Amino acid sequence: MLSGYDDYPIHQASFPVSETSSSDINFYDRYFFNGYDRDGSTYFGVAMGLYPNRHVADAAFSVIHDGEQISVFTSQRAPADRRDATHLGPIRVEIEDPMCVIRVSVDSVEHGVRAELTFTARSAAVEEPHYWWRVGVRTIFDYTRFTQFGSWDGWIEIDGVRRELSLATVWGSRDRSWGIRPTGESAPSGAPVGEPQFFWLWAPVNFPSLSTHFDVNEYGDGRRWHEVGVIVRADGTPPENMQRVDYRVEWRPGTRWAQRFEYDLVDSSNKVHTVTLRPRYEFQMCGLGYGHPEFGHGMWRGESIVTSERIALPVTTPCSRQHIHVQAVCDATYLAPDGSTEQGLGILEQLGIGNHPTGLSGIFDPFVQQR
Repeated sequence: MLSGYDDYPIHQASFPVSETSSSDINFYDRYFFNGYDRDGSTYFGVAMGLYPNRHVADAAFSVIHDGEQISVFTSQRAPADRRDATHLGPIRVEIEDPMCVIRVSVDSVEHGVRAELTFTARSAAVEEPHYWWRVGVRTIFDYTRFTQFGSWDGWIEIDGVRRELSLATVWGSRDRSWGIRPTGESAPSGAPVGEPQFFWLWAPVNFPSLSTHFDVNEYGDGRRWHEVGVIVRADGTPPENMQRVDYRVEWRPGTRWAQRFEYDLVDSSNKVHTVTLRPRYEFQMCGLGYGHPEFGHGMWRGESIVTSERIALPVTTPCSRQHIHVQAVCDATYLAPDGSTEQGLGILEQLGIGNHPTGLSGIFDPFVQQR
């Protein structure tokens, strides 16, 4: 099927832009944004996804306000023309200056949520190593993602109360990813090839003079199948990729969330840069569709649906399937190899399913402090 984008020299396969190079039903193309006031009082997230082989597109906006997490979800049939794929119901993403300035709009008056927000990059985009994960002989992940640090200005209005945001006080990050990973309704997968397991830590953190990025994916025995370590300085120098990363975690009893976290970024000279994270509170990723039982990514909900949800924080069931996946808003300390320090703020995204050597056992069992 031809569309307007086919007039541009952007093709990566011998198909029209509206058709994917893979027929895998789980092919997706996705935006994610977060933002947080440097005093920790505000946190919001945005997600928008296109699932061409499912013929579905969806988006969500979620914000923490007065002890509640308030979310707006929209889901619809995927537009035939990709130029329309970033205008979904009341949520819009507009690329004003590629890799530099992006606008996000939300206009859901009936649900008490409106926003006009602009993300301005404070770093170059960081391309992460390609994600590829296979279970048995079945490919589960095969995708590319980049992460970028930035600041926000604009406003968010909840139930008629407007909060102004300023580039000077609101940091955040974004990512773009595309390829293959599980989306949509669960489907039979044949004979079991192991116990359910997934271990993921992702931590983009902003400091006044630099930003740090850390990520690991590990098997249930602790073997690592993916990692990222990058330092991006605010002076405009190119991102510095680390040669390896390591981490230390203290789990909060009764949850699968960290009460303290520390990661090391080891540069090409074997110098160690250490970031210590102290969580303030957790943002529920289900508020953006991640693991949501009704508005999970790529689920067919109808030709055009807009709805909202409000949940009290903190949740009372932190180890339920819906609530286990979080981004913790964290105070951060950066310790440079020369002993100097810097204070910042960032997030620690956590999703731990199944056993892990850090002290997790069972599929969703809460961490129990050993005595």
